[in-house]
Amino acid sequence: MIKIMNLYEFKNLLSIVKYSRRLGKKNLTPGTSGNISVRLGKNIMISASGSALGYLRPEDVVIMDFSSNLVKGSKKPSSEKHLHAKIYEMRPDINAIIHCHAPYVSSFAVAHIPLSKPIISENIFYFGEIPLAEYAMPSSDDLVNFTSKFFDRHDAVLMANHGIIIGGKDIKDAYYKMETAETYAQIYLNSIILGGSHDLSQKDIDEIYELRKLMGKA
Repeated sequence: MIKIMNLYEFKNLLSIVKYSRRLGKKNLTPGTSGNISVRLGKNIMISASGSALGYLRPEDVVIMDFSSNLVKGSKKPSSEKHLHAKIYEMRPDINAIIHCHAPYVSSFAVAHIPLSKPIISENIFYFGEIPLAEYAMPSSDDLVNFTSKFFDRHDAVLMANHGIIIGGKDIKDAYYKMETAETYAQIYLNSIILGGSHDLSQKDIDEIYELRKLMGKA
């Protein structure tokens, strides 16, 4: 566990461990793939490099600043630390980020198919669409640039030949969005197997967007 931790940091640490393990139980983060973080004011609490999120321990979490310098902890921050920091800088409303190699969404990522087909209301309500970012080497500057640019209008982005990254108002919100995206991808794939989907009409889509506005999601 990180030493010299205040109550605010401790509560966020517990939340990271809790939702990381839930990701593991749902098979959304196999092996040592993926990373998770929360905003801590001027710092970021993030899973350490090489951590298995499904089995995350308190000692597998560190605190870094927005320049990715280690502030607290004994391990190296996640290799995708620069991407997390960039998204937080771009989006003051995002306070938690989850990156996973979940099987169904990753299948669309490797097929280079964005999750934009209007077949289920939940995906339209929470995401509008989930675009596809161009492939870049994991942890590279190109990956940061190719992926983060979509967060000007989106809360989730597929990373070509890689996985998905999602931002939320808090860690619970980010986790629920991850579940929703993976379920949508599974339904999308199943609909293809069954001969194709019947898409929602533009009127249906407009009504969902109007509901988003009424509920303060837009």
